[in-house]
Amino acid sequence: MSLKKHSGSLELGECTRNPGYRDVDGDGSAAETIGDHPGEKRDSTSVKLDSEAAEEYTQLRPYAGMPKEVLLLYSSQARYRVPREILFWLTVACTLALVALTIAVIALSPRCLSWWQSSPVYQIYPRSFKDSDGDGVGDLKGIQEQLDHFQYLNIKSVWISPFYRSPMKDFGYDVEDFRAIDPLFGTMQDFEDLLAEMHNKGLKLIMDFIPNHTSDRHRWFNLSRLRDPHYEDYYVWTDCNATTPRPNNWVSVFGNSSWTYDEVRGQCYLHQFLKEQPDLNFRNPHVRQEMIDIIHFWLGKGVDGFRMDAVKHILEAAHLRDEPQVDPNKPPELVTSEWDLHHDYTTSQLGLHDLLREWRAEMDIYSREPGRYRFMVTESYDYHEVDKTMMYYSTPLVKESDFPFNFYLLDLPQNTSGLWVQHLVHLWMANMPKGQWANWVVGNHDKPRIASSSGHTYIRVINMLLLTLPGTPTTYYGEEIGMENINVTDSQIQDPRSPMQWSDDMNAGFNNKTNITWLPVHPDYRTVNVEVENSFILLPHSVSSQPPQTVLYL
Repeated sequence: MSLKKHSGSLELGECTRNPGYRDVDGDGSAAETIGDHPGEKRDSTSVKLDSEAAEEYTQLRPYAGMPKEVLLLYSSQARYRVPREILFWLTVACTLALVALTIAVIALSPRCLSWWQSSPVYQIYPRSFKDSDGDGVGDLKGIQEQLDHFQYLNIKSVWISPFYRSPMKDFGYDVEDFRAIDPLFGTMQDFEDLLAEMHNKGLKLIMDFIPNHTSDRHRWFNLSRLRDPHYEDYYVWTDCNATTPRPNNWVSVFGNSSWTYDEVRGQCYLHQFLKEQPDLNFRNPHVRQEMIDIIHFWLGKGVDGFRMDAVKHILEAAHLRDEPQVDPNKPPELVTSEWDLHHDYTTSQLGLHDLLREWRAEMDIYSREPGRYRFMVTESYDYHEVDKTMMYYSTPLVKESDFPFNFYLLDLPQNTSGLWVQHLVHLWMANMPKGQWANWVVGNHDKPRIASSSGHTYIRVINMLLLTLPGTPTTYYGEEIGMENINVTDSQIQDPRSPMQWSDDMNAGFNNKTNITWLPVHPDYRTVNVEVENSFILLPHSVSSQPPQTVLYL
């Protein structure tokens, strides 16, 4: 503030003037007035002082809380504009680089493992796993009673061999009804309870799917024999009679002709396995749809995946010509084994993979549920033709099976050298398509147990190999404790898969209600059983005098 003399008196005057100010009652600016009274003309000295004040005002540096007008006055200057633009574009560049880096990390990093990749697959033969009702045969309730065993082993994926309604000519692989549980194993309610409890414990259930054939007691076959218009071509039929030679030289997996004459229909039907297992005709669209409906039925129940049985046999050549003999000089009447022929017309036919991809697409519909991926594995023994096995993998364009079973380690008993092991491992890894997932099998329902084929000396190292190779290991019930095959007599059922050895109690803990077992328990069950193995793992080594037969604990 300053003191200003006016009309003989002192008044307060403003020391800072706004040159843009205009009087309320006039058009004149403050620069044109003297003092505080409108109409008075300012002298030149006042105008000069006001100009100097305005110049000083514009020289002020930016300060906190400055008005918008002052901020805009400086923001357009180069020394403020250029750094601001540099910082802006630097921020944009850093953001783009961060986004690109994130995309690259996601693209190059391996995907998270699915449930079928992060755990061994444990195969259960339901007849021999656990008997819950004392009839001497394992059942679904028995499996449910022993679910904690899988959690103890850190196993998440359980494959159960067939439990469909069946005459049991081929231990469940001759299906009489694809939508029913055989009473030997329980009821559909038992299955649903088992599945629900498995899911509660974080376990996944893989079912056997048997598409190549049915039982000769299946409703479809009986209607086909009667030439029902809808079912007439559900199976592979051809003209022949009981006295003329067989239609061609095709031989079944179990030996002898693949053809059997049916007196009701008056034709021969094809069976690549037992004569009680007639082959379905997948060139009939109705058959294809029936199989899709069955897949939907079990996926609707909540099943987590399928093991597709004997897939290479699903299609046969329509022309039914003789297959070439391995030994061309061998008399045709002596061609009675599958090893006598090159199976050019009965396995791996054109259209097979289209069929499997169709099933995979149906399963993917159910895989859309979060956390409910449906797994598909195919079974095909291709022996030295490993390239045929690799065709069951998915391709970058079309999905098929998640992997085909790798059976090459089943040849381990032929040679126990490290070089032979290296050869078998390399055979798969070198031929596996890029980006696919490996798997390893050393025991299943078709082959002898490790302890019986290779000997106790190699049980531990083979199981260690199984669990340390890259990929998914598959093990058969009892292999984790080193069980052996049993010897059976001609009067007994010819299957060496003896009951699971849970403890040293009666019947090895398999059936603790009655003294009945469908096959004899192995004599070594008192020292080879789950309880012995568990106690060895839980107690210090000095406490246990009996070393474990094998190690599957993860």
